[in-house]
Amino acid sequence: MRKAERLNDMMLFLNDKNSFQLSDIMAKYGVSRSTAIRDIQSLEEIGMPIYSERGRNGHYRVLRNRLLSPIVFNIDEVFALYFSMLTLKAYETTPFHLSVEKLKTKFERCLSAEKIEMLRKTEEVFSLGYIKHNNQCEFLDIILQFTMEEKVCQINYDKNGTEKTYIVQFYNISSAYGQWYVTSYNFETKRMQVFRCDKILALKENDTFEAKKMEELKRVADSFNKKADVTTFEVEIASNGVDLFFKENYPSMKLRQQQGKNVIHGFYHKGEEQFIINYLLGYGEKIIAIQPDSLRDMLLNELDTIKKHMQNLSS
Repeated sequence: MRKAERLNDMMLFLNDKNSFQLSDIMAKYGVSRSTAIRDIQSLEEIGMPIYSERGRNGHYRVLRNRLLSPIVFNIDEVFALYFSMLTLKAYETTPFHLSVEKLKTKFERCLSAEKIEMLRKTEEVFSLGYIKHNNQCEFLDIILQFTMEEKVCQINYDKNGTEKTYIVQFYNISSAYGQWYVTSYNFETKRMQVFRCDKILALKENDTFEAKKMEELKRVADSFNKKADVTTFEVEIASNGVDLFFKENYPSMKLRQQQGKNVIHGFYHKGEEQFIINYLLGYGEKIIAIQPDSLRDMLLNELDTIKKHMQNLSS
């Protein structure tokens, strides 16, 4: 391993340590004592907060701070990080208290003028697609904080225009197509429930129920998909519908392609029928077969409702 690569790896190795021995470096990288000392000196020179404690039990200490030690990236890694960062533009809100434009400016300050010019040219001809929504998630940072701290809370939620109150514990935050969702344990129904984060109107800590450990919530989430009120479905789609599936699908769905057939296997819970119907409407004539019949009938009823609505529109 070349010295530059070794130093870069060494920063990662030491970054979460409070202290280390010279022998730790020698053993991990297979270098001599003198080389290990020179490497540590090089790390100090580029800003890593290391100091030595001498004596019989002498060792090195790493100062704790919120500034990460510098890490060396090659140009391909820089480009990958840069364009990954730009995908945050898809979200009106993030839980990280940052402005993408400010982050972009800070990122570019670390690069030479030549590299910045390369990024500019690449940005003109290369873009990552995303779906942008203007929905503000006022409490996203608090949702993340309460999830990490395993706190019980009360939320006021806009459900189809009606404000409802729930006592929940957040379990998992996810995003799909520009929207933020949080899977939560509902203490009153004793089951998992998914909420759209932008529809949470108010949020505060609540001590009515004792908080659950993350491991217990995971067990509840795993069993959630095996409840009696789960309906499984299979929808065969034409080959020109496969792209639609990969553009939009959800964790409760899988596409299986075998023997020349493309079949979406999935499930939905009681109360989620309208969501599944709206999703399947997007496939239109690309649908070849639907099971169970009850799902097909609900889809036909929805199409009939849409037809009547369109017929009643004033010309």
